[in-house]
Amino acid sequence: MKRFKAVVIGGTGYGGAEMIRRLLIHPDVELVRVVAVDHVGEPLGAVHPPLSGRTNLRFENIPPAEAARGADVALLGLPHKVSAHHAPDILKAGVRVVDMSGDFRLRDAAAYAQYYGAKHPHPEALGTFVYGLPELNRAAIQQARAVASPGCFATTIELGLLPLARAGKLSGLVQVVGITGSSGSGVAPSAGTHHPVRAVNLKPYKVLEHQHTPEILETLASAGAPDVQLRFVPVSAPLSRGILVTSFVELPADLDGEALGALFERMYAGEPFVRFVRDRLPEVAAVSGSNFAEVGFTLAPPVGDTRTAAIVSATDNLIKGGAGQAIQNMNLMLGLPETASLEDPGPWP
Repeated sequence: MKRFKAVVIGGTGYGGAEMIRRLLIHPDVELVRVVAVDHVGEPLGAVHPPLSGRTNLRFENIPPAEAARGADVALLGLPHKVSAHHAPDILKAGVRVVDMSGDFRLRDAAAYAQYYGAKHPHPEALGTFVYGLPELNRAAIQQARAVASPGCFATTIELGLLPLARAGKLSGLVQVVGITGSSGSGVAPSAGTHHPVRAVNLKPYKVLEHQHTPEILETLASAGAPDVQLRFVPVSAPLSRGILVTSFVELPADLDGEALGALFERMYAGEPFVRFVRDRLPEVAAVSGSNFAEVGFTLAPPVGDTRTAAIVSATDNLIKGGAGQAIQNMNLMLGLPETASLEDPGPWP
């Protein structure tokens, strides 16, 4: 018999589908309810075809706190600005929360209002959720009752830069270009995700003002890099899944490839889901469909007393950049093996 019970609140989106899929194959956690405001009464497979025949659960429209009562953990797949209204009540009901929205990642209410376009309804709760990047905050996540899972771009950028931040080698201006698949825009179609345009296009958006910017800066500061300035250009690509990020960092000229590689190896040697690759650079197809991330780098020759490093990182935006990382956080919170239901390496090609 499975030891823990989970509910998914907001289960009709792509992130919800991935959480449900991982929970249905989880050895220690039983999915007992899936809540949504649309497709109410329909079986899960009617919305997510790969789940057909895997469960008798149907989408239910129940107030989130009521739906979560009696469960051990609630995984929230709600949109930004919606999750903020429901998470506090779920926590008051005595249920652990893993939130996938951006509503509790930041500590600064002014930054939230600037980047998410609304005042936070519970500013007193900012800073009370543990930021759910296991590679940085594993011990705190294990003790937490409320975790804010990172954003997809934030996860990918942070994993590339954390070794430098931890070593005190990251400061000043960091310039980032991040390319992402259409599933990151959500299940509702829009002009930016319409296939005839997206399939033949590369398009920058939210240039220098993406909402993950303050999240990344807060995380890097907590890791040892408080003086970073971030210039981030996101680009939509003709992919369904995947993120590829290149971060350009100025380093001391005497930091060679061997020394820089040692920082990455020291950071990720024991990590179950981060691969530091030396013989090639990270690529989307190597991580798509999995909870794995890849990081690597290329160094330019020194110019004067500095040299440029291109730090490349790749994730699947829906898994390590989203629902998979939420499950990873849930496992840590419940004292389960961190890799449970997440160890599959993904397809190739």
